[in-house]
Amino acid sequence: MMDRRAVLRLTDELLWVLRREGLAIATSQAIDAVRALRLVGFESREDVREALAAVIVQRPGDRVRFERGFDGFFSRSGHRRTLWERLEGKGFSASELAALRELLDQLAASAPDGALNTLLGRGADLDRLLHLAGTSRVLEAMQSPLQAGFYTHRLLDRIGAREARDALGALRVRLVDALGDERASALASELEAELAKASDDVRAFVRKSLDEREREREREDGPRDLLSTPFSSLDDGEVEEVRRAVRRFVQRLRGGERVRRRRARRGRVDAHRTLRLALRTDGVPIMLARRARRRDKPRLVILCDVSESVRFVARFLLELAYAAQELFSGTRTFVFVSELGETTRLFEESPVETALAHAYSGAVVPVTHNSNYGRALRTFEQRVVPELDRRTTVVVLGDGRTNYLDPAAEVLDAIRARARALVWLCPEPRAAWATGDSAMPRYAPRCTNVLEVRSARDLEDAARLLVSLR
Repeated sequence: MMDRRAVLRLTDELLWVLRREGLAIATSQAIDAVRALRLVGFESREDVREALAAVIVQRPGDRVRFERGFDGFFSRSGHRRTLWERLEGKGFSASELAALRELLDQLAASAPDGALNTLLGRGADLDRLLHLAGTSRVLEAMQSPLQAGFYTHRLLDRIGAREARDALGALRVRLVDALGDERASALASELEAELAKASDDVRAFVRKSLDEREREREREDGPRDLLSTPFSSLDDGEVEEVRRAVRRFVQRLRGGERVRRRRARRGRVDAHRTLRLALRTDGVPIMLARRARRRDKPRLVILCDVSESVRFVARFLLELAYAAQELFSGTRTFVFVSELGETTRLFEESPVETALAHAYSGAVVPVTHNSNYGRALRTFEQRVVPELDRRTTVVVLGDGRTNYLDPAAEVLDAIRARARALVWLCPEPRAAWATGDSAMPRYAPRCTNVLEVRSARDLEDAARLLVSLR
C-alpha cells in the first residue's frame, strides 16, 4: 500500500513544478488534482498526465507549459529528488541519515521559524516560501536585471539564509558527536553544497520574476527597439543582431578616423605664411601654404567589472574596445571582480570571441567571487596609475555595487589627477544609484563624465564621447 504522505508530497512537488512553468494553479485546483489522482491511481503515467491536464490546463497555450513541466518532473533528475535521496546517492548510510534527520528535527523544534530544513530540502517548500507575499514584496522595487544580484541577497536574507548557515554550524558540532569527525565533516560539506544550490534556486527565481515582468511590458508596449533594449534583456538572436550593430558603428568610427588622418597629411592652411607669400606677387596667384598638424595619438585604459550583474554590458564594451583599438595607441584592458587582471595581450593576440570567452572563464580572475571594488581599485592604483599621463583616458565600467565593502573612492582622485579624463559607464539607472550597497554617489563626483550605459544606443553615445575627448 502506498504511503499517503509520500503520495501527497509527490503531488505537491509536481504542482509546484508546474507553477514554476508559469501555470496558475489555485488551491481549489490543487484539491481537485489530488481527488483526480486518487481516482486514476499512479500505475499509468499517461493516466496521471491526462487527469492533471483536465484539472489544470485552462487555455490551449497552457498545454505546452504543462507538458514541459510534467516531463521534466518525471525525468527524475538530481534536482527533483528529495534531500535524503540525494544524500543516499552520495554514499551516506541509512543510520547516518537517520541521525541527521533526528538532529534536524531537534533544531526545528528549538527554532520553529528557522529555514534550514526548507533550504536544504529545496523543492516545493522553498517555492512556497519564495511566493509568500512578504518575500514577493522584496522584489517589487527591482527595475533592472543588473540589480538581480543585490535583490537575490536581500531575498536570501528575508527567507533566513543567514540563520540557516548559523544553524548548519551548530548542526556540524552535533554531527561530530553522533558520527565522528570524518563522517560528520563529509556530511556537513554536502549540506553546505545543498545550501549553495538553494541559493542558486533563489537566484533563478529572481531572474524568472524579472523576465516575466519584461515579457509583460513587451506585451503592453509592442515591438521593441533592440538598440534601446537593455543588454541583459536580449535573447541569443537579439544579442547577435545588436553585436552586428555595434560593429557597424565601430566601422563608421574607423572610417571617420581615416578621413581625419588623410586630411591631417595635407596639413592645415597657414594664413600668415599664405599672406606673406602673396605679397611677392600682389596676390596673383595665391599659393596656399600649409602647416603640418602634429597630434599625438591618445591612449585608452579600460577597467571593466566582469561580475555576473554587469556581464552583458561588459561583453559589449570589451568587444567595442577590441574593434576600435586603431583609434587609440597603447590600449590596455583590465577586468576585475574581486581581483584585478590585465587582458591587454589576450585581446591583442586572440580573436575577439576567444578573448571574451577566456576573460569570462575565470582564467584571468575568479568570476564566482563577490565584487570588491575597493580591492580592485587599490590594485589598479599600485600597478597602473603611476604610468598614466595627460594623453590617457581611463574608462571604468561597473555598477558600483560594493557588497558593503570599502569602495576606495579616493583612488579615483589619483586617477583623475594624472589622466586626461576619467569616464565611468554605469549599467544601472541613475535612480538606483543611492539604493543598497551602491557607491555611485561617491564615485560620480570624482569622474570627468558619468554615463548610464544600458543599451547599444547608450554605448554608441559613450563611444562618441570617448572619441571627442581625444
